[in-house]
Formats: sequence, structure tokens, C-alpha cells
Amino acid sequence: MRKILTFGLLVALKRLSRIFYKYDFRWVGGVPNSPWKQDYRVITILNHTSLFEWLFLGDLPPGFLWRIASRALVPAADKTLRRPLVGWFFKMLAPRVVPISRQADHTWQAVISQIDPESMVIILPEGRMKRADGLDKNGRPMSIRGGIADILRAIPDGKMLIAYSGGLHHIQVPGQFLPKPFKTLAMTLEAVEISDYREALETDGTIDSFKAAVKADLTERRDTYCPSGREV
Repeated sequence: MRKILTFGLLVALKRLSRIFYKYDFRWVGGVPNSPWKQDYRVITILNHTSLFEWLFLGDLPPGFLWRIASRALVPAADKTLRRPLVGWFFKMLAPRVVPISRQADHTWQAVISQIDPESMVIILPEGRMKRADGLDKNGRPMSIRGGIADILRAIPDGKMLIAYSGGLHHIQVPGQFLPKPFKTLAMTLEAVEISDYREALETDGTIDSFKAAVKADLTERRDTYCPSGREV
């Protein structure tokens, strides 16, 4: 029943989004064969700018929405999940939404312990939102956190879909109540084999070096592939 309710909500949000927004989705290196039917085990969203990133659901096919509704495991800030209505809304977007403190503590271990062979982990590895000045709310530069490396070590194969967001500040800046309609949402997508990715970055077998390599690689990819100049 929970899967059906979540799927119904995702489809409703997709239809609502398409009433008010246009989409400009592109793929690194061109569109792969059957891109939304691949065995994606990890969805990594880079350039976290707004709590309205669920609007990107508008350009996803129903079959992929069903995979989210039935398989998604999403770590989310406990602060957000505790908010009235907002917390309920985000908990309903996936079958397993796990509250985390954004620290390497028991809450993060709870995420890792729930990964199973059917899980599709959806993560925003920056762990915080970019404000209008390009920094986080504490005035720090945006950076990749190491938790994504823990997830990749827990999932040995399958594909990682990296979703490079063009940003949503032209629609909603953190702190604003309502989003602006009739805009275009831009995203660039890239499919990566997890086994190949790990082999390329696990140079000496230690978790610290792997985390550093993943953070550096995703930072470079984000800065290279995040759309710019495509927002309308």
C-alpha cells in the first residue's frame, strides 16, 4: 500500500510540475540506450539549491517513478523531516526516508545498514543548500561530503546516475515561500558503472583515500557538467 501511495504522489507531482514548467534534460556524451531502464543503484544529485528539487520529477517517465516508489532509500536531514507538513511531504516521496544528523554518527550508519540488493539510494552529497550568494547558510563554500563514498563501497555493482542540476534559484531561493512558475528546469545526466568508478578511484584500498578521490572527482564533474545559461 505504501508503494502505491508514494507512486500516486510522484505521478501527481509530475503532472503538476509539467503544467507550470518546461524541462531541458541532456546527457553527457549523448542519450544512452534505454536510459531510464538501466540498473541504477545510486542517484547522485549535485548542485543542491532548493527544497523544490522534486520539481525535476516532471521529466521522469512513470516507470522510473515506480522504481523510486518501490526501491528508493533516501537519507534526509532530520531538521527538515521534523518540520510540520514539509517533513511529512518528503517522507512520502520514497518508501524509506532515513533521518540523518549530517554527521558521521549512528544516524548515518542507519542509512548504510539499510542498503540491500534491491535498494536504489538517492543522495544529495553536498549535504546542504546553496544560497543566493553561492555559499551555504553559514557562509561556507559548497563542497562534496564523504558519505557518498560509503554508499559506493556498500554497493559493488550496477550503475550510478549523476544528475547535475542547473539550479533552482530562478524558481525558488531558500527562504522564499512560493516558487515562480513558467520557468525552465535544466539538468545534465551521466550514467557511470559503479564497479569501474570504484576501480579507478580505489588506488590504495583505504577508505580515507577513496573518500578524498570521490570528493575531488565529483567536485570536478559538478563544476564541468552542471548546466549554466540554460535557465529561463
